[in-house]
Amino acid sequence: MSPRLQHAVRLLTLSSLDYAQELHQALDRNPFLEADEPQGLVDAPHEPGDATPVDRYGLDAPGSDAEACAPYVADPARADDAAAPWEPADPWGGPRSTGRAADGDEAGGDRLDRWACETTLAEHLHRQLALLRLAPPLRAAAAALIDSLDDDGYLRTPLDALRHLPGLRPRTSLRTLEQALGAVQSLEPTGVGARDVAECLRLQLAARPDAPPLALEIVEQHLPRLAARDVPGLARLLGRTPAEIEAVCTLIRRLDPRPGWRVGPQRVPTLVPDVLVRRQQGRWEVALNPAVLPRVRFNHAVAELFQRCRQREPHGALADHLQQARWTLRNVEQRFSTILDVARAIVRRQSAFLEHGPMALKPLSLREIGDEIGAHESTVSRVTRHKYLATPSGVVELKVFFSRPMATRSGAPCTGPAIRGRVLEMLQAESPGAPLSDAEIARRLAREGLVVARRTVTKYRQWLRIEPVERRRRHDAADRPL
Repeated sequence: MSPRLQHAVRLLTLSSLDYAQELHQALDRNPFLEADEPQGLVDAPHEPGDATPVDRYGLDAPGSDAEACAPYVADPARADDAAAPWEPADPWGGPRSTGRAADGDEAGGDRLDRWACETTLAEHLHRQLALLRLAPPLRAAAAALIDSLDDDGYLRTPLDALRHLPGLRPRTSLRTLEQALGAVQSLEPTGVGARDVAECLRLQLAARPDAPPLALEIVEQHLPRLAARDVPGLARLLGRTPAEIEAVCTLIRRLDPRPGWRVGPQRVPTLVPDVLVRRQQGRWEVALNPAVLPRVRFNHAVAELFQRCRQREPHGALADHLQQARWTLRNVEQRFSTILDVARAIVRRQSAFLEHGPMALKPLSLREIGDEIGAHESTVSRVTRHKYLATPSGVVELKVFFSRPMATRSGAPCTGPAIRGRVLEMLQAESPGAPLSDAEIARRLAREGLVVARRTVTKYRQWLRIEPVERRRRHDAADRPL
């Protein structure tokens, strides 16, 4: 394969966020490209148009879904895109302002002051530190320790190594740093400034008047057994009943091992769907999500200037940029045209999944989708990797829809995800006092006509991130007050 084809194959495998980063880099390097941010999500599926946009620089769109990909590649033939100056809309719903505000400030300047500013963990702790009555050396040491905390709120660096931090006196003693650490650990959120998980939990237990001494003993001496949920082993070592140990472990698990996460930007991972599917007039309609990438269009002003200048003297570098701009626009349109074709073919074959959930998932191979859309199965594999479909029941990765048929006693086809969904239903309905083992789940599936080995059930349970039966077992007095 040529280097350009290899690059196109690699771009097809990237997720939308990674592809957006690649596209932004191309926009920064190439003067013939410019970005136009999308205005929002699509309201209706795009259908292929009859006309294909053609540009005098050779930017004709080769895809079959030119209209569907229009949110990503602006029509180069539109001359009004660059004619009208961009004017920001008023997020508060008021009229657009074109001059200064009535009070003499810049239009919208006072509105910028209304935006909420997220407070970092260090800022939150420094504000509390300013309220404490500390000696100047101790305050400087506490401030240096706060700046040394990580995002979890832990102090990972030994105190002896922090004596040479900027802002501290050369003769700052280890005792001063220990006193400063005690002051930092007295701040909110409770547990901040700890040097390990045991110290973090110990600080939180010390702040709770209802914490029993047994909880502190488990945290200080038997933390590995607590992490392994070894309730019988802890009961034997401490001479307590399993019910008492379970109640104390439940209390400890309610503590926060990462107190720094309570302050600062929320770390919530999000999935941006590439394709949207919704039911309209009894049919499932599929559309691209134009919010995943900025729009890209050809910069006609630069291109016309280049065409005039190249007649007088050659410009090899700019000519390369022009060719790269053509290829980038074609690649963007072809990428999303292929994604849309694959998504439509999947929805046509897996409509029962959209209606009834994972149990209705049908066996499907990459070759079937490839034959339907006229693409190689390796291309379908790359398209379905790290691409997501927004359904009424949630966001699903496209590769989830592909699975091999599994044998059943009735002879009807069944898929691994469907059996995995049934295993999840069994685990969610189990009794806390008598959880189901993998062998018992396999026997219950066999009674339902699904022939599944115990090791397969174990693999499905691990894929669902559910612990073994020994760690899921609860005792009758687990919720008894201490």
